[in-house]
Amino acid sequence: MPLPSLVPKDRVFFDLFSEAGQNTVRAARLLKDMLEKWPDSSHLAQEILLAEQEGDRITHTLIKRLNSTFVTPLDGEDIYGLATQLDDIVDHIEETADFMGLYRIEAPMEQALQMADVLVLSCEQVSGALEHLRGFKGLEPYWIEIHRLENDGDRLYRDAVASLFANGIDPMFVIRWRDIFLRLERAVDATESVAHILEGIVIKNA
Repeated sequence: MPLPSLVPKDRVFFDLFSEAGQNTVRAARLLKDMLEKWPDSSHLAQEILLAEQEGDRITHTLIKRLNSTFVTPLDGEDIYGLATQLDDIVDHIEETADFMGLYRIEAPMEQALQMADVLVLSCEQVSGALEHLRGFKGLEPYWIEIHRLENDGDRLYRDAVASLFANGIDPMFVIRWRDIFLRLERAVDATESVAHILEGIVIKNA
């Protein structure tokens, strides 16, 4: 009796990762647009929340399928790690958008706009890598660029936090913006965590 084909299972996992990657790009672009046009763009927080909910749905589907599939195209640990890190990216984006409203931010700081730019670029690299994940080839340029962008994000975060303490700014302003910068930095860090997992996957499947 022939063994059942694994192709349908492969397709489902890889297609879900592709969806998750595209969702990170959508959320990051919405956040960038929101920051650039703030405060007139506060309505975009709802769109970002919908992207976060879509990320939750994809993550739930991936983990449910992982738990119900005997043979998977990737190590279970890698599937779980990718799913949760991709979900974290969008979670941190949604938290950033939420804080903009909760803290009644009057205008975005320039460093936040720059970090949002880095985040969009990094999410685009994540999405591109996940589109090519099925063949385990051609991923290296993506993770190299993600690492470079994460370094840029770290530098921007340090500069942003330093600027908050440089000129005797109101303590509440410092606290609010430090929270926002931290969420942006965590979102960028999560893209690098995805890159590390992708590197490991390629090594295992070389």
